[in-house]
Amino acid sequence: MTAPAPALRTGSAAGRGTLLAAILASGMVFLDSTVVNVALPRLGAELDATVAGLQWTVNGYLLMLAAFVLLGGALGDRFGRRRVFLLGVVWFAVASVLCGLAQDTGWLVAARFLQGAGGALLTPGSLSVLQASFHPDDRGRAIGTWSGLSGVSTALGPLLGGWLIDTLSWRWIFFVNLPLAVGVVLAALRWVPESRDEEVSRTGGGRRFDVTGALLGALALGGVTYALIDAPARGLDSPAVLAAAVLGVVAVVVFVLVERRRGDTAMLPTGLFSSRLFSVLNVFTVVVYAALGGFTFFLAVYLQNVVGWSALLTGLATVPMTVLLLVGSPRAGALSARIGPRLPLTVGPVIAAVGLLLLRRVGPGASYWVDVLPGVALFGAGLTLVVAPLTTSVLGAVSDRFAGVASGFNNAASRAGGLLAVAALPLLVGLSGTGYEQKGALADAYRGALAWCAGLLLAGAVLAAVLIHRPPKQSGGPA
Repeated sequence: MTAPAPALRTGSAAGRGTLLAAILASGMVFLDSTVVNVALPRLGAELDATVAGLQWTVNGYLLMLAAFVLLGGALGDRFGRRRVFLLGVVWFAVASVLCGLAQDTGWLVAARFLQGAGGALLTPGSLSVLQASFHPDDRGRAIGTWSGLSGVSTALGPLLGGWLIDTLSWRWIFFVNLPLAVGVVLAALRWVPESRDEEVSRTGGGRRFDVTGALLGALALGGVTYALIDAPARGLDSPAVLAAAVLGVVAVVVFVLVERRRGDTAMLPTGLFSSRLFSVLNVFTVVVYAALGGFTFFLAVYLQNVVGWSALLTGLATVPMTVLLLVGSPRAGALSARIGPRLPLTVGPVIAAVGLLLLRRVGPGASYWVDVLPGVALFGAGLTLVVAPLTTSVLGAVSDRFAGVASGFNNAASRAGGLLAVAALPLLVGLSGTGYEQKGALADAYRGALAWCAGLLLAGAVLAAVLIHRPPKQSGGPA
């Protein structure tokens, strides 16, 4: 049973204020996620970072978010959604300031870990506050408005971030979060009602409140990530690398055993994986989002350090991809509802892979309109065919009562895919040390990385063609 909250209407002052708080908070997170890659060459040069330092700058945040986002949602259900949401906003803002003040790579990476923890509290809270606060008749409109305006902030993020980097400093992509956070806190304190799941609060547990599972997930991701990032410098046979890899594998095994023993009270009920479709869709998610994460990591550094573009123009390069997702995702979702997910999830990765193969040809003096835009547009079009059908299919593959945990796990799987790609690709293409500052080494690595990413997308297409089908309409499903 959920505690009753005021049934807000979208036309009321409280409804508009609650929407403002959720949109500003999501915009803060989306801005950070879209511009950090653009800032990597500048912060790398200023902080004298190695490739590993750049990898950890991205992955420290992703690791914490992937491991703890489910727990963040559970904390809101138990202790109050507005309370945990506000804690996440303040935490994220303080960590952002620490990122902006960083004097060396170690400081920046530590602050990014903290920022990811704040994001794990903030990210699920934005949507759950709307879900719990608005009148059922206005809930869809409120969530649609939040989704649309948050998407606009995602599209504008690279432009704003690139301008800040070129005009002021890379540090301002983090400092800009502070005034946004102040706006969120003031709006939330004034208008957002408190709500919580009274059953979870009373029993002190529930399926989604599983600290042990979250910690084991973090150890698993952290161990594997450390091994992949550290291997180029230390060697694959290094005791530290081997120990990290073993720790990651052991943590995975223990995680599965613990979650299986807890049954339906686990953060991730293993019974969900009795649905073959749910299992395949999440493998597909990891593969496709690994390609996305690897591509965006290498493209931003390559365009600045080899092609010679400014941060602003580099940020502009990926805007068409975001616009296509905003405009095309509803249509892709409708198409999937009519014909099933197999065709979109098969064709989409193939189109995206063609886009990446085109982008491998980009070199010094490249034209945005002739050399970059066609590949980015194809990649974005392919991704548009994937995102909405994938989300719908994941939810349709399990029982309705597991919709929240299924959606949360799929979100974590997408972030884990990006995390693993950023960790593994430099090792696979032989980029280490300060190689990202050397045009020849970076150009070779870029072309190799995009070939790997295209291969991942084609593997995803084969997986979809062979194993993915239309999810049955059900409310029972795997338990």
